[in-house]
Amino acid sequence: MNILVIGYVWPEPNSSAAGSRMMQLLTSYRAQNWSITFASPAQKTEHMINLDILGITSVAIELNNSSFDDFIQELAPDMVMFDRFMMEEQFGWRVEKHCPDALRLLNTEDLHSLRQARHQAIRQNKTFDILDMHNEHTVREIASIFRSDLTLMISDKEVELLTTHFSVPATQLYALPFMLHMTTKEDRQQRLTFSERQHFISIGNFRHAPNWDAVLQLKTEIWPLIRKALPTVEMHIYGAYPPPKATQLHNVKQGFHIKGWAEDAKAMMHQARILLAPLRFGAGIKGKLVEAMEMGTPSITTEIGAEAMHDNLPWNGEIIDNPIDFANAAIALYQDQGKWQECQKNGEAILQKKYDITQLEAPFIQRLLQHKSELSSIRKQNFMSMMLRHHSLKSTQYMSQWIEAKNKHITENTQ
Repeated sequence: MNILVIGYVWPEPNSSAAGSRMMQLLTSYRAQNWSITFASPAQKTEHMINLDILGITSVAIELNNSSFDDFIQELAPDMVMFDRFMMEEQFGWRVEKHCPDALRLLNTEDLHSLRQARHQAIRQNKTFDILDMHNEHTVREIASIFRSDLTLMISDKEVELLTTHFSVPATQLYALPFMLHMTTKEDRQQRLTFSERQHFISIGNFRHAPNWDAVLQLKTEIWPLIRKALPTVEMHIYGAYPPPKATQLHNVKQGFHIKGWAEDAKAMMHQARILLAPLRFGAGIKGKLVEAMEMGTPSITTEIGAEAMHDNLPWNGEIIDNPIDFANAAIALYQDQGKWQECQKNGEAILQKKYDITQLEAPFIQRLLQHKSELSSIRKQNFMSMMLRHHSLKSTQYMSQWIEAKNKHITENTQ
């Protein structure tokens, strides 16, 4: 297969769970000897991975520019994967027009509209209600899911939400969590022990709103309680792109250290005794919590943090929403070697059951091939998709064409 991936951003696997997820997908495609082109309108960044060394072609594309039409006609992909619904909005109609037989796959990372609605509920100091999702942002995202031939969902809870509340056909959704290579017995034997580890860790891209909110929760609500009980222990916070408002929270006397970018996040995770992730809102599944399990580091998080992550198996630590109870659980687990080792084993069981690539990759690839082979009949059955792609509803296409015409006019008049 000849694959085109249209990325919202260039992949940064060491900066975010979304970057890691993207690399898992690209690696799986390469394992099939598929030809991959990764294109993005985003600015290149200092932390982006070099795709060329993986045999993946990188191409810069422009928004609202017909140059993409020539590009995709020449590439003639068998499948186009849109990274998040905004890219499907921008380029989906062009793909449909110039490569109508290409399978259009949407990769959501998480359900953005759910995360946004939960965030809004926090801002309003109210309990989240499903009706909070009834807004323009959700309309756009759900419409994109309906227009796509198949949508990848990282959370089975979000699949349930889409099918039950928004009536998305289950045949248009595919639940695919992180695909991970399992740690070996030798890997586990080389882990640092309870006594060899020290301090707490928290990690997450600062540009991701739930992560920044969690840092504030640690600073104001949770860490003062932990520090009072454990005066020599430190809080180490890692994450890409820390803004000045984050670095200003650094306070050595309080043991609160803003470390910033971590070139090897797993190595930092391996040295810590416990991960703290007091996430009050968000969606999808959390890369930091999976990495903690991989490194044998127990974690304390919230119901939102652990959502869809452990299939009701005992958690790799504690799941607590109240800040005071959260701090007390962190203090207790930090000093309890027996409980700590039990939590570590819980994490290994979760990884084995839910994230083993040997159980996930082959069915996923088979689903893509089957969907591609049956594409014509599948599209005929998806009336909602046909309706949303009707010319009378193509506002994103006409807006894009208007912007392109305006830009062309401005250019011509300034020369």
